[in-house]
Amino acid sequence: MMFKSMRELVEAAVKEGKSIGEIVLENECKVSGRSRDEAWNDMVERWRIMKESIEHGVKGEFRIPYDIVPRYGPKLHSHNWRFLSGVVGRAVARAFAVSEYNAAMGKICAAPTAGAAGVLPAVLSSIQEERRYSDNEIVLSLFTAGGIGLVIANRATLSGADAGCQAEIGSAAAMAAGALVELENGTPYMVEHAVAIAFKSIMGMICDPIAGLVISPCIKRNACGVVIAFLAADLALAGVESIVPADEVIDAMHDSGKMMPEALRETGEGGIAATPTGEKIREKIMKG
Repeated sequence: MMFKSMRELVEAAVKEGKSIGEIVLENECKVSGRSRDEAWNDMVERWRIMKESIEHGVKGEFRIPYDIVPRYGPKLHSHNWRFLSGVVGRAVARAFAVSEYNAAMGKICAAPTAGAAGVLPAVLSSIQEERRYSDNEIVLSLFTAGGIGLVIANRATLSGADAGCQAEIGSAAAMAAGALVELENGTPYMVEHAVAIAFKSIMGMICDPIAGLVISPCIKRNACGVVIAFLAADLALAGVESIVPADEVIDAMHDSGKMMPEALRETGEGGIAATPTGEKIREKIMKG
C-alpha cells in the first residue's frame, strides 16, 4: 500500500494497535520485497549519515560557495541561548550546521529535500540527547517521519519548485513533529494533528533562494522549521487539535503553491532573491 492520506495511515496504526512507524516499516517490506532487517538497516545507515552531517557542520571545516554567508553552525553550537530551551536551542544550531554542510556540497540525507535537510536530523539528534532515546527508537521514528513524507509526496509535493518553500520546510517540520509525537508516546491521532499544525504554521511560504542556490534564506528557514516542529508536537501532545484534517491541510498547501507565480517558486526571481542585495550577490556570482 502506498499511503495517500494521513487518515489512512493513522487508522491502519489504530486498527493494528501499532505505531505509525511500525506500520510504515511493515509496508516498506511488502512494497519493496525486502526483509525487515534489510529495510531497518537502510534506515540505520540514513541515521548514521544524518549524525555525521551534524558533526561535520558543527566543526565547520568547509567553505560555503561564494562566501554568501558565514558558517554559523559552530558558533551557535556553543551559544548561550537567551530565549530557547536547551533542546530547542541545540536543534536550531544543528539545523544550521547540516544546512551549511549541505550548502558546501557535503554528504547529507535529503529528508525530505536537500534544501530542508537540516530539520529532521537536528530535531531527532537533540531529543535523543535530551531524553536518552536509543538509536533503535530514533530509527523507528524515522519510519514515522518517512510515512508522513510519503503521504505528502503521494498527495501533494515535496518540491519548492512546485509549491514553494512550504512544500520543503513545511514537509520537514511536519515529518519531524510527527516523529516527536510518536517518540513521546502520543497517539496516532496526535501525530496527525501535529502534521496539520506544523503545515498551517508555514502555509504560503515562497521559495526564493538568492542566485538560485540553497543557501539564503534556506539555511535560516531550516532553523525556523525546527522551532515549528517542536511547537506543533508539544501542542498536539497537550491535546490541541487541528479543526481542519491533516489531509485537507496538505491539499491546501499544494493548491496554494500552484497559485504562486513562477517567480516565487525556486526560480530566484522574486522575494528575498529579488531584493537589491540579493541581486548584487547574484551578479557577483554570475561574474565569477
